[in-house]
Amino acid sequence: MRITRDTLLKAAKTYVMQQTMRDRHVICVYLTGSLIDDLPLLGGTADIDLVFVHDDTPPAAREIVRLTPTVHLDLAHHDQTIYKEPKKLRLDPWVGSYLIKDPIVLYGTQHWFEYVQAIVASQFSHPENVYQRAFTLVEKARQTWLDYQLNPQEADIQHIWAYLKALEEASNALVILNDPPLTERRFMLDFPEKVTALGYPEMAASLINLFIPNQEILNEISGLMKTWSQDLTKTEDEKDFPVELHPHRLNYYTSAVEALSMDHPAAAMWILFRTWTRYALYFKDSPEKTENWFSAFRDALFLEEHFKQRLDELDLYLDKTEEIIENWGKTNGINFLA
Repeated sequence: MRITRDTLLKAAKTYVMQQTMRDRHVICVYLTGSLIDDLPLLGGTADIDLVFVHDDTPPAAREIVRLTPTVHLDLAHHDQTIYKEPKKLRLDPWVGSYLIKDPIVLYGTQHWFEYVQAIVASQFSHPENVYQRAFTLVEKARQTWLDYQLNPQEADIQHIWAYLKALEEASNALVILNDPPLTERRFMLDFPEKVTALGYPEMAASLINLFIPNQEILNEISGLMKTWSQDLTKTEDEKDFPVELHPHRLNYYTSAVEALSMDHPAAAMWILFRTWTRYALYFKDSPEKTENWFSAFRDALFLEEHFKQRLDELDLYLDKTEEIIENWGKTNGINFLA
């Protein structure tokens, strides 16, 4: 099948029509994600991001549906209570941002979506709301750093996952000063452009150094990719695997990493590290299934006795991020003494 934006949109519309005919509890379905930007393909694979809003509690928060070996649907199921107070979504870095980022409504009842979107969009770009969304994210990252200071331990899988999440949150705090937050596959591919537009291109190199301080490991990316992809296939035999590592998503990740590995190795490594750590977190009680992960991260992040240094460097990155956001606020007329 030749994959184009039109074929993906048609597939989404067909699926939504089938599902809404069967489930009368769905009040709205809207499409968001990379398909909105006409950038769905990476490594010849794509997902279609759909948000189903239900008038009751949905049976699952997220669902993956295979369309072809290279395309799957990534379905988010929301209870409509999430949208009960639309004004609060102006401060939500994720739901709020993608609710107003030109989503395509594929199904709706009683103009529900138009009503909610209009309220959220009103004053969404007001500097105080933008500032609050940014600081919501950077404060989460700062809390991760603080938790470790209050309870220092040897780095384990949970610590590394929290560390990578903190990097994502702090970096997206900068991105959302101008744009919606970046998602996993295009995160490091697009981040340099976003911070350059903001006036701080050096933040891209700082971020790379935080998750690849040992730059020499980039020379070993081919071997890492092989071991990583072999590990990820081990989730196929599991009944309760993390939805992010659903078997239908493995090609989605591996093809993207392979496509990025030559010209954008740091972007490839970000995807590899994130998904591998999520895998290791799932198998944290099975040492034989996480030994490859431990080996890779020990070499990449200079772990063990050096993890405190990683956190010290994170502290500096957070300081700079907070400074940039505060300067943005002052430039845009926010009175911090008010």
